[in-house]
Amino acid sequence: MSVRELVVLGTASQVPTRHRNHNGYLLRWDGQGLLFDPGEGTQRQMLRAGVAAHDLNRICITHFHGDHSLGLAGVIQRINLDQVPHPVTAHYPASGERFFDRLRYATAYRETVRLKQRPVAEDGELDRSKSYALEARKLSHPVESYGYRLVEPDTRRMLPEKLAAHGIAGPDIGRLQRTGELAGVRLEEVSELRRGQKFAFVMDTRLCEGVYALADGADMLVIESTFLDEDIQLAVDHGHLTAGQAASVARDAGVRHLVLTHFSQRYPDPDEFERQARAAGFTGELTIAQDLMRVPLPKRH
Repeated sequence: MSVRELVVLGTASQVPTRHRNHNGYLLRWDGQGLLFDPGEGTQRQMLRAGVAAHDLNRICITHFHGDHSLGLAGVIQRINLDQVPHPVTAHYPASGERFFDRLRYATAYRETVRLKQRPVAEDGELDRSKSYALEARKLSHPVESYGYRLVEPDTRRMLPEKLAAHGIAGPDIGRLQRTGELAGVRLEEVSELRRGQKFAFVMDTRLCEGVYALADGADMLVIESTFLDEDIQLAVDHGHLTAGQAASVARDAGVRHLVLTHFSQRYPDPDEFERQARAAGFTGELTIAQDLMRVPLPKRH
């Protein structure tokens, strides 16, 4: 059975708190596992969340600030210790190659797994599989930062009643799907478009074109909201978003499910992030992320 869900491993900005670990987010996408921004303590959070090293197929780093990458060393060593049987691909800003290499080889261990390094140097598609294309867009932060986006290809849903009306059954259905036409019947006549799902991951950034490009039409947008709106100048100065800004992006981009995360320790009441997001006019599904939370992607249309 296919599973598409976000497993939240940590939600703290800059420093962990008693209730929030450093960043860490696992996207389960059918049989694939994509780990985003493993901050310090991610390996332990994986254990608490029931996530195994074998679940990881990709690691995506937005930028090399510690709260987004210091857990990388432990995760890579755990992948090797557990002898994960498949290759693991790592994406990260190319300008941070030296940081990735230092974290990968921070201490001595035995490499048993093929870890493919695929640094990101520009906007565009990074990789493509049968179930999704992985894209990156540059963000606006004091150090080079990229956000990520998964796009599932559109497919067609066969309509049994229309197939039956044209007398198409059994192996002929497969032939029609492969060729697009069978005995004068076009695929479009007996099927309907099924839009592929989209997932976007946006961390430390000011408002910029990349944020909107990543969020556009997303079924789920995971986005930082480090500050509340009254501290917007701090957000601008340090390259971050407020709750209202993040929600406005989601509103304008037609996002179905908004997940706010990466909260500053200065705010004791997480409910205020929800209030400000709603005040900004976002009316879709909204989650204020908490550690070890599981958030399913919205059902397909």
